Amino acid sequence: MKKMIFAVLALTAASVFSWADSSPFKSDSPDEYVVEKGDTLWDISETFLDSPWLWPEIWHANPEIENPHLIFPGDVVRLVYIDGQPRLTVDRTVRLTPGGDAKLEPTVRVLPIEEAIPAVSLDKIASYLSRSRIVMPDEVEGVPYIVGGSEKRLITGKGDTAYARGTVPDGIGNFDVFRQGETFVDEQTDEVLGIHALGIGGVSIDKIDGEIIRVHVTRSDEELRAGDILLPNVERSVDSIFYPSAPDFPIEAEVLAVEGGVTQIGKMDIMIINQGDRDGVQVGNVFEAFVRGETIEDRVTGDTLKLMDERAGLVMVFRTFEKLSFAIVMEATRPMAVGDLLRNP
Repeated sequence: MKKMIFAVLALTAASVFSWADSSPFKSDSPDEYVVEKGDTLWDISETFLDSPWLWPEIWHANPEIENPHLIFPGDVVRLVYIDGQPRLTVDRTVRLTPGGDAKLEPTVRVLPIEEAIPAVSLDKIASYLSRSRIVMPDEVEGVPYIVGGSEKRLITGKGDTAYARGTVPDGIGNFDVFRQGETFVDEQTDEVLGIHALGIGGVSIDKIDGEIIRVHVTRSDEELRAGDILLPNVERSVDSIFYPSAPDFPIEAEVLAVEGGVTQIGKMDIMIINQGDRDGVQVGNVFEAFVRGETIEDRVTGDTLKLMDERAGLVMVFRTFEKLSFAIVMEATRPMAVGDLLRNP
C-alpha cells in the first residue's frame, strides 16, 4: 500500500513538474492586472505569457459579462484555475465612489465596442487600416486620374477644386484618391501579387464634361498630384479588434517592403509580406522573423557556404489581402530588411 501511495505521489509530482516546464505563463506572472487606457492586448499578453501568441489557448471567456471576448479599460484580468489548468479571464468592475469598486453584474453597463483595447496601438496602424490597400492591376486599369488643379496648379489640398480625366461609373459621386506605389511580383512565377495603393484623400464630383471631371477635394491627408487615381468610395469593414495567434499550419513568408522605404526595419515598423488570404494567413497571426544567412566562401577549401538564418524578432499581421498582408514589428532583437524570412513561432 505504501508503495502504491508513493507511486501516485511520484506520478503527481512528475506531472506538476512537467506542466511547470511547459507552462506558457511567466515565472513572475501576476495574479491579476487592472487594464488601463492605452494598453494593448499584446502588452497584457506579454505581462502574463512568455509567448504572447498563445493568448487564444489560455483565454477563458467570462460568461457572466457583456462582450466577454473583449477587454476594456478598468477590467481586471485574472489568473484563475479551471479544471486544474491556469487560464486568464476578465472581471468587469464599475467605479462607484473614489477608491471603491463593485463587481459588474451582467447587463448593468454596456460598453461601446470601440472602447475595447486593440491588439496593437491604433496610432501605429491606423493609416494602413483606413487609407492603404492592395489592389490588382484590373482594379486600376482605366480609372479616372487627377490631371491638375485650378489655376494650373499641379498639387491641390482640401477645399480646392481639381480636375480629373476619365469615365465615371453611373451613380457614383464620391471617390477616394490613391497614389500608386510599388507593384509586387513573385520572382519565381512572375505572378503579380498586388499594387500598394496609398490613400491620400477624397473628392466629390462637381461637373462632368466629356472625359474631363471637375471635383471638389473633400479630404486631403497629403496634397493631391497629377497622376493620382480615383477609386469609388466603398465602405470597408476593417476589424481593429483581433488577437495574437500562431498560424494554424506552417507558413513561410518573405518581407517585400517596409513603410517609408527605409532599408532597415525596427520595432513598430510596418511591412508588406508575400502571403495572404489564399495562403491561410489570418489577422493576428504572429511570425518569427529571421535575417537571411549570408553566403560566403570558405577560404580554405574554396567552397561556397550558406550561413544559418538568425532570429531577428516577432511580427504580427493586422490586415490581409488575397496575396499579400500588412504586418507590424512587435519585437526586434536585430535590424531586419526587405528579403528577410518569416516563419511560425
